[in-house]
Amino acid sequence: MSYLKFDKSRLVNLEYSLSREVLRSNRSGSYVSTTISGCNTRKYHGLLVCQLDELDGNKHVLLSTFDETVVQHGAEFNLGIHKYGDDYYEPKGHKYIRDFVIDRIPKTTYRVGGVILYKERLLVQEGQQVLTRYTLKEANSPTVLRFKPFLAFRNVHELSKANLYANTKYGKVPNGIKMKLYEGYPFLNMQFSKPVEFIGVPDWYNNIEYLKEKNRGYDYLEDLFVPGYFEVPIEKGESIVFSASTSEVNASALKAKFTREVNKRYPRDTFIGNLVNAGQQFFVSKGETTDLLAGFPWYGSIPRQTFVSLPALSLDLEKSDLFEAVVDTQLKSLKNGLFPSVNGQHQSAYNAIDTPLWFFWALQQYANETNNSHDIWEKYGSAMKQILNAYRNGTSYNIKMNHLGLIEGEAENVALTWMDSYVDGKPVVQRAGMPVEVNALWYNTVCFALELAQAVGDKAFVDEWEALPKQIAASFIDEFWCEEHGYLADCVNGDMKDWSVRSNMVIAAALDYSPLDREKQKQILSVAKQQLLTPRGLRTLSPRNAHYEGICAGSIANREKTLHQGTVWPWLLQFFVEGYLKIHKRGGLPFVKKIVDGFEEEMTEHCIGTIPENYNGNPPHQGKGAVSQAWSVAALIRAYKMTLNFLE
Repeated sequence: MSYLKFDKSRLVNLEYSLSREVLRSNRSGSYVSTTISGCNTRKYHGLLVCQLDELDGNKHVLLSTFDETVVQHGAEFNLGIHKYGDDYYEPKGHKYIRDFVIDRIPKTTYRVGGVILYKERLLVQEGQQVLTRYTLKEANSPTVLRFKPFLAFRNVHELSKANLYANTKYGKVPNGIKMKLYEGYPFLNMQFSKPVEFIGVPDWYNNIEYLKEKNRGYDYLEDLFVPGYFEVPIEKGESIVFSASTSEVNASALKAKFTREVNKRYPRDTFIGNLVNAGQQFFVSKGETTDLLAGFPWYGSIPRQTFVSLPALSLDLEKSDLFEAVVDTQLKSLKNGLFPSVNGQHQSAYNAIDTPLWFFWALQQYANETNNSHDIWEKYGSAMKQILNAYRNGTSYNIKMNHLGLIEGEAENVALTWMDSYVDGKPVVQRAGMPVEVNALWYNTVCFALELAQAVGDKAFVDEWEALPKQIAASFIDEFWCEEHGYLADCVNGDMKDWSVRSNMVIAAALDYSPLDREKQKQILSVAKQQLLTPRGLRTLSPRNAHYEGICAGSIANREKTLHQGTVWPWLLQFFVEGYLKIHKRGGLPFVKKIVDGFEEEMTEHCIGTIPENYNGNPPHQGKGAVSQAWSVAALIRAYKMTLNFLE
């Protein structure tokens, strides 16, 4: 019995099936993603989406879709589905779907009269190859399968249009063909596990519509090229494997390879099994570098989110070597004590005021897990000292420690914290001056560095820094705390204090080293519980605030406006859980466990088996943003493990 269950009676309902997406990466930059009906609703969807280092290093959709047709006695039953204008779908293959399950890999069951056909798909681990296995379970008459590839050959952020420049010629490879629409791209090799006939009927299919892009305010019409179709007879009980790859493969070995790849998959038969499986998808290893994607389908590497995500996605899975590999990759981009806001982009800005402090937090989780303070200081002490000195002496974007011992930063029209959405070139939430979580992290950072230095006997470092934590803690309380309010200001800039109730203060209440006493932590968590906590994470702004926005939808500008004005972010939940359990201990366990377990129903919503970037602030808290986000998944894994530790 499959853990991930879907309502069979609703699979033919497009409102149900189009809202549920599937995703798999190969851990080297490529992925496959579509909906459970097979109808692409995003420009980011595709059956083979590859990171092409030889072209530009970006992700490109090579094979968009692959339509199957069952042919019996001259009658054709097309199992594909595409959306065109005026809510017109052609063909309407979804009406033949009778079951959809995911154990280790997705499996779709089609029924056409007396024909029952299974379709199973996987992306080869660390290879630019997608494999699809078709098994004819039942058939009363001779059966032929026809396959029609829809090719894009374009960047994931763009759309293909019919043109005269595409190379529509194909070459032959064993049991298939190869094509390359444009120079600079690799060949797409389309091969089968048995001989097939290819009939060349080149044509453009125009104005295919991507519903999600239309709703998000982006261009949404695409033209896809179809070179022709494959035909192959299939017997009852027979399986045929189709391969789409950037390399020519041994066609006779495809069946065996499919079986081997299935056996590599992590079981998805529990809630935590799905989270672990989802977490593994974000890692990208190439050559001597190992990185972490912030999310699918459109994000690359974001150092801030990497450091927040990394402990739960590696250490909680007992993969300390993976943790160090990612940290080592990130440190290559450290400059003047700061990390870039985004990795891999030319001239990326070094304007993330908090990212180096999250680096310390990640190392702190590493130390807690491994008890190897000496090795951590030995390996990372130099980078840690560079960062600490940069903050103390001042670095880019006016980021510096002030006379209070606190960290401040300000740059015109630049958002320095994680709340970095923009409208008309200006930050929606500027937070200039001293952001609350930055200074809580700063206190934690200095205390943790001293802990390591004391453990290894680095007396010079201890003598230089040991007086600072006391000053930071006193200044923090003076600047951010208000007894009357009973919570922390979100940001302080001179005499200006922002008393908006935001989720950032929860981080201050949860850190290993907090400048807050137990009673203040308790009050902060109480306010957060009353005004910010939802079943899907913490709101970024209290609904009691006049600027609260509960729905993240509409135009690009409107979505940017709402992202940090009430939208719910799951990544913050781990800090609420951590702080709540520190205060209430086992007495708080039933409450937080109910919240964590409540995410189990998300496993069959939105993107199957994973957690999205954010949710609407208003009930029913619909999933928004990237369909699978690393720090969202990491937060749930970490919160889940925290509840387990209290049960043990």
